[in-house]
Amino acid sequence: MAELTITINGKKQTLDVDSNTPLLWVLRDHLKMVGTKYGCGIAQCGACTVHFNGSAVRSCQLPVSSAAGNEITTIEGLSENGDHPVQKAWLEHDVPQCGYCQAGQIMTATALLKKNPSPSDEEIENAMNGNICRCGTYTRIKAAIKTASDSQIA
Repeated sequence: MAELTITINGKKQTLDVDSNTPLLWVLRDHLKMVGTKYGCGIAQCGACTVHFNGSAVRSCQLPVSSAAGNEITTIEGLSENGDHPVQKAWLEHDVPQCGYCQAGQIMTATALLKKNPSPSDEEIENAMNGNICRCGTYTRIKAAIKTASDSQIA
């Protein structure tokens, strides 16, 4: 075990965990932040996506030691009241069905819009590629991203 200090959602957290523990399990089991989901465990489905210094990464394969000295944002840290423009667009377009993948989808979409506030359809598809939605709401996801892009996320 090692004592690590990481910044999650703007707050410093000191943890006594094995430095190779995937960030996903630190978030869920140690910090009780359960918005980030376990999907596949091999970084292929996107359910565990968080922001690492503003970029979308899969937390199931990221050792917690990599988080030290970096900014991690989870779905819980995206907005205090669920009123981030992407979250609002998700509701406007009625994206969630089962909802399991949605935190990862939203985190990937917000990272895209921070880097590219007006993405084309192709850029949206490329950025979202690999985020699996078993309910098949891909058309609504793309529409929600376009709506959120119109609100000029900074």
